[in-house]
Amino acid sequence: MACTRTGDDCKCTYTPACSRKGNCCQCVSFHRGRGEATGCMFTPAGERTYDRSLRNLMKDHGLAPQE
Repeated sequence: MACTRTGDDCKCTYTPACSRKGNCCQCVSFHRGRGEATGCMFTPAGERTYDRSLRNLMKDHGLAPQE
């Protein structure tokens, strides 16, 4: 699979600190290795929490199990 930079299409707001911003393959690989989702999988409000946990992703999309 070829990986190219997404440039302005990248929805991640974690800037300028993230060297992976705009490079989907690097971003997915990094977060997957940490058991996380990427910022682009979240709603804008969910992405701004900077909580990339899968639990937060489910909560963001209304799929979190009831506690």
